[in-house]
Amino acid sequence: MRYFVTLPSHEELAVDIVHLPTGGTRVEVDGKLLDVDTRRADGAWNVRIGNRVVDLRLDGNPPELHFAASGVRLDAQVQSERSRQVAGEDDAAASTGNVNAPMPGRVVTVLVAEGDEVEAGTPVIVVEAMKMENEICAGASGKVTEICAQPGHNVDVVAVLLRIA
Repeated sequence: MRYFVTLPSHEELAVDIVHLPTGGTRVEVDGKLLDVDTRRADGAWNVRIGNRVVDLRLDGNPPELHFAASGVRLDAQVQSERSRQVAGEDDAAASTGNVNAPMPGRVVTVLVAEGDEVEAGTPVIVVEAMKMENEICAGASGKVTEICAQPGHNVDVVAVLLRIA
């Protein structure tokens, strides 16, 4: 899995982590392969990088993570490649006026009709996922030009539900 780590200095590192079938972990940072071994101990990670060993504690929820290692605290932004892709798709959808499914689910109700004028932030469709109903809002103001999903349809993540121009 690829992660993008942005340090407080705004330097961004690409970190590739592969869990091997042998139980080991392969780690590359900006294309440089590191000799790494990890173990979970006392609520922290015991991490060996080459000949150096550190106890690493993590706190927070992505993308905001707080690290503590060897007495040094550091805050960083951490995004997986997939979360970055979805965020980019969300930005693109909002700028084009598409309303996309934020998660896989089933369309319960369409709250607008083609030709309706909507404001950004207005609920336009309800999608059920994991037995919870989620109101999906318009990312842009405009006229509903096409409804792509109907009640009862199953939709995948980022599927176009409706278009606004």
